[in-house]
Amino acid sequence: MNKTELLQKRDAKARPHLEQYAPVWIIDEKLILDEDAVQFNVMFQHSEYGWVNRRYRYDGFNNVLYHKGQVLMPEAEVVAVLEREPYVEPSVMDIPNSYGG
Repeated sequence: MNKTELLQKRDAKARPHLEQYAPVWIIDEKLILDEDAVQFNVMFQHSEYGWVNRRYRYDGFNNVLYHKGQVLMPEAEVVAVLEREPYVEPSVMDIPNSYGG
């Protein structure tokens, strides 16, 4: 699978899942082409914890998105990321009522 195809499949799987947390920014991604996988970190404002950095791994061969954990984001790092365009835009901002998972 090539890079473009792998990222398109990742986006088709990840975006619908991440919409509940929008806005969401990708802050890091690593393509693992020999395994048809992408490991990536996203940042969003969690309703209970504040700004978090959450890691995912997308397995392109099996079309599965794995949650690999999360950590809180330092405020200085958040400010730098907020200057970029989000990966997933919100249709309506509703952080207090968003899913807390």
